[in-house]
Amino acid sequence: MGLDNVAVHWPRTGRFYDPVAPAEFVDFGDIVDMPRISAPTAALAELIAKTGTVRATAYTELVDLLLGLEGVLYATDAAAEDEDPVIDPDGCSWVAGGIERFVTGHRTHGEAVTFDSVSQVLRSLLADGRLAEQQLRWLDSRLDALRDESGEPPQWNFTCAELAVLAAFYRRCADRGFAVYADA
Repeated sequence: MGLDNVAVHWPRTGRFYDPVAPAEFVDFGDIVDMPRISAPTAALAELIAKTGTVRATAYTELVDLLLGLEGVLYATDAAAEDEDPVIDPDGCSWVAGGIERFVTGHRTHGEAVTFDSVSQVLRSLLADGRLAEQQLRWLDSRLDALRDESGEPPQWNFTCAELAVLAAFYRRCADRGFAVYADA
């Protein structure tokens, strides 16, 4: 089993969080009918439209790298504090914003999002920062940590459109005051 990020009402009432009705996300289904939409993008949009849920497992390493933290989609900070693993609406806005900025920066590198293209985009974004040398060393260590024992990088195969749909899920949650429950 993997990690699901489920849209829930914020704050919780009683002991449990109430899932958001899929009707809040039904317009994501329109993405499926767009011309030349990739199968993974269509599948993600359709799942969100039908369930108000993202199967987040495939995106965890990438989102952690983009946002500079570990376990973002697992909501591990909350879990470590003996709280429910929930990304509150402000956290959803932060997640969405990070993914949106990355997608915008990636457009000049093409539609395919791979380990190498992510590295190029992040390097260009960090190179202009105040502490560029320090941040680039941090990035290099994070990229090295993602490689397997034989030095091979993760085989990421995303598209900008797919990541834009992912960001749109978290943006919708933020804009409507929903939270996201990390169901592992």
